[in-house]
Amino acid sequence: MDSAAAIATLQQNLRAAGYVAERSLAVTMLMMESIGRPLLVEGDPGVGKTEIAKALARAKNTRLIRLQCYEGLDTYNALYEWNYQRQLLAIKRAESAGPAALGDDELFCETYLLKRPLLEALTQPVAPVLLIDEIDRADAAFEAFLLELLSDYQISIPELGTITATTIPLVILTSNGTRDLSDALRRRCLYHFLDYPSFEKELAILRARLPQTPARLAGQIIEFAQSLRRHDLKKKPGIAETLDWTAALLGLGLSALDEAGPEQIRDSLATLLKTRDDILAIDNATIARLVAAAG
Repeated sequence: MDSAAAIATLQQNLRAAGYVAERSLAVTMLMMESIGRPLLVEGDPGVGKTEIAKALARAKNTRLIRLQCYEGLDTYNALYEWNYQRQLLAIKRAESAGPAALGDDELFCETYLLKRPLLEALTQPVAPVLLIDEIDRADAAFEAFLLELLSDYQISIPELGTITATTIPLVILTSNGTRDLSDALRRRCLYHFLDYPSFEKELAILRARLPQTPARLAGQIIEFAQSLRRHDLKKKPGIAETLDWTAALLGLGLSALDEAGPEQIRDSLATLLKTRDDILAIDNATIARLVAAAG
């Protein structure tokens, strides 16, 4: 298959899995797979970064393993920990059976190992998609710990030694840009910046995810949401919020935005706006103006 055909096929497979990918993203994802490098995706919250990994797993018909990052995340939650309760029971059984004690090589073996997402991803018989979500929320120390995994697809467990990946996972890291990531991490990754979608792309996403939406309503919703993002809001609505709002409007039985008054639309904006200040900033006059502009 030539490169153009491979790009088109991946885009089609992702669309079938519910994700509309532009050509530049599809090219980067193909390179990620062909050279075995992780992909770092940056962008504002709500632009669909996490959905890339979910759709890729569906398109590949493989397992998605997700590590959600947060401040204070450590190796025990991300990589592995020992099942101390089972080890203690094993010691008690050994003591009751006779004077011989269990050795470390028996206590610290895979039987008593609890695999967390990173180790789970490295030990799959079929290459999974490993999503390391919101890496910028983790501490710099944890980011440094990831370097061995992302460089050589192996990790070190003191009691067991080095564990090398059974299969190379497809690794996608996401970042909202809440802190700067290290140069060392960036060097190990391919890079893609995901911006808010164009009108055409967001409309295609809506039609793919909610195909029952009337065509006029779908266009109005996307125009309204994109106009809303141009306002000075604390949290701009993302694609997920647009889809939620669409589902809410369909639940109200609307086939066009101008079928509803500003007050009814305002009531539905809880799906789009997620802070008190943002809700207060969009008054009925603004709503009426946005609906009129949306056609």
